Amino acid sequence: MGKNILISVYGAEQICASCVGAPGSKDTYEWLQAAIGRKYIDDIIEYEYIDMNQPPDVEKHQQFVERIFEEDLFYPIVLVNDELVAEGIPRLKTIYRELDKNGAVLQP
Repeated sequence: MGKNILISVYGAEQICASCVGAPGSKDTYEWLQAAIGRKYIDDIIEYEYIDMNQPPDVEKHQQFVERIFEEDLFYPIVLVNDELVAEGIPRLKTIYRELDKNGAVLQP
């Protein structure tokens, strides 16, 4: 069995100004869980949603939120084990590739 995989989604209530017409961050978070659950056995995959406007009192989240604002990154932002894999509208292929690299197990 592979190691645990953590998928972090950073987003906000308000849709990114450059992402008009894109789904909201929470919708993307839920969509990702469903899409990944169909392709992979997800008992080793954990998900967390971080609201950029109210990040939890965890240093790594606060530092990353600062980076989002400093670098004007598009959100939602998806990280797999702290590796940035998607910004703005996520592409499943890119996320799946990172999950494969991290030992995710495909559904039978």
